[in-house]
Amino acid sequence: MSRTPTDVPEPGRSTVARRTVLGAMAAGAAAPGLLALSSPASASPAVPASPAQQPSALPGGGDLGPNVIVFDPSTAGIQAKLDQIFRQQESAQFGTGRYAFLFKPGTYNGLNAQLGFYTSIAGLGLSPDDTTINGDVTVDAGWFNGNATQNFWRSAENLALAPVSGTNRWAVAQAAPFRRMHIKGGLNLAPDGYGWASGGYIADSRIDGSVGPYSQQQWYTRDSSVGGWVNAVWNMVFSGVQGAPAQSFPNPPYTTLDTTPVSREKPFLYLNGSEYRVFLPEKRTNARGVTWGNGTPRGSSLPLSQFYVAKPGVTAATLNAALTQGLHLLLTPGIYHLDQPIQVNRAGTVVLGLGYATLIPDNGVTVLRTADVDGVRLAGFLIDAGPVNSATLLEVGPAGASADHSANPTTVQDVFVRIGGAGAGKATTSMVINSRHTIVDHTWVWRADHGTGVGWETNRADYGIRVNGDDVLATGLFVEHFNKYDVQWYGQRGRTIFFQNEKAYDAPNQAAIQNGSVKGYAAYKVADSVTTHEGWGLGSYCYYNVAPTIVQHHGFEAPNKPGVKFHDLLVVSLGGQGQYEHVVNETGAPTSGTSTVPSTVVSYP
Repeated sequence: MSRTPTDVPEPGRSTVARRTVLGAMAAGAAAPGLLALSSPASASPAVPASPAQQPSALPGGGDLGPNVIVFDPSTAGIQAKLDQIFRQQESAQFGTGRYAFLFKPGTYNGLNAQLGFYTSIAGLGLSPDDTTINGDVTVDAGWFNGNATQNFWRSAENLALAPVSGTNRWAVAQAAPFRRMHIKGGLNLAPDGYGWASGGYIADSRIDGSVGPYSQQQWYTRDSSVGGWVNAVWNMVFSGVQGAPAQSFPNPPYTTLDTTPVSREKPFLYLNGSEYRVFLPEKRTNARGVTWGNGTPRGSSLPLSQFYVAKPGVTAATLNAALTQGLHLLLTPGIYHLDQPIQVNRAGTVVLGLGYATLIPDNGVTVLRTADVDGVRLAGFLIDAGPVNSATLLEVGPAGASADHSANPTTVQDVFVRIGGAGAGKATTSMVINSRHTIVDHTWVWRADHGTGVGWETNRADYGIRVNGDDVLATGLFVEHFNKYDVQWYGQRGRTIFFQNEKAYDAPNQAAIQNGSVKGYAAYKVADSVTTHEGWGLGSYCYYNVAPTIVQHHGFEAPNKPGVKFHDLLVVSLGGQGQYEHVVNETGAPTSGTSTVPSTVVSYP
């Protein structure tokens, strides 16, 4: 999603939204090498106490590097440091800067942390309420003339905010997660001036007041609590959210599931006294509401001494040696070039990135592969395709993986993929999920439509995500602009809660997207061999601005079988730049004209 202000009319807003429009550096030192310490009372170590020590063993723990900036309440010049990094990162959409701000537990007064590109902010407590900012964590769109559709790659986690005005502004687009946050007031998801906005994702958060999406086209909120929800434009999806609006798609377009079938929150760094640990939240079934607020969170904990703390410049061979030694990986902010895949073979391995650590494959290799083992956790990093085509960029499990991981699934969370934009990049299939029971919880897999190295063949990428494994669940799936299918699903019993897609803007003509006798490749294709599949709140948009006469037969394609079910589907032609003939298979009215009005299907078949 990334349109300039002149592209299409602003989506319609509710009467409430229209009324609102009218009415309205001295950083703490990172810890040196750390020793194992006992877990919190509710936790137990997830792996043996420490890797075997030998003369050549890589060290665990260590400092977090220059781009992790740690504050405590007594730190001088916090606002100045926040402002300095924001000025640098505000419009650096394809820059090389990567930063993480970490706030030690305590209370901070009078701060406004404005977040630019590749900037993460997080508290270091076990609960968001351990770290309170009497102030704001702000994302706005002044850098882009009030258009928030390109406010990508930034995050906020594990903080309590008491906003100065009573409402915090978080006007983001894709790849900008808002996790484990407590807002003691309201949350505004639109930019100042209520211009275009295309987001977004909230999980495990409590917003005491109302959430106002206003111009936000779509949003997914999971396992949270809200004091109210103001309006909807095209597609607002909720699962396990206390206070969510009732199911009412398509008018207004709310898709509401009482619970989330399976979820496990993202690992996070925290302080136990003066020593860093990584908390690993436990799996929940039929989850509803936040995981925190009633004592110590449920899960396990690892000391930083069990992590290899990686810095940019480290080789893939060293990362693999650390994994072989029994260490986990903590990727500090920066850009990493890899000449061989990172290979995760051990059950329970954690690969956690800070500050949008970015992994680039050299010479067409795959960035990361996992074995078919229990409980791998991949979280918080960006994969940037290289100029030599990679067959795949991320593989969860080997081909043919079949082990049952229902008790301890692999999770892929805030792992983002980009092909082009920062430079020429190519990949045949970005993400392949082979392991059963994998949970893909919030991803944006994006073939770039703007930036450097962009063109129909320049950043060729035929397929976004391919799911081969059975029993895979996707919660918060954003996949856009691939040359052919954006999502292909071959596994049985797959489920998706919320999907956002745009077809590739830059198709040169109808012939370029012709799929045999079918006009265009579906955004979301369920294989003919699948007998059971279910999806809720799925949307596909087209904006064929290079060849506006292109016709896309449908957004969704699936076998017509009783066990294959969809709820609350929509397709949208953005400003009449291309049109859809149907929503799913041969069902659903065509889009037409330039009015940017969705065509919807409430239930299929």
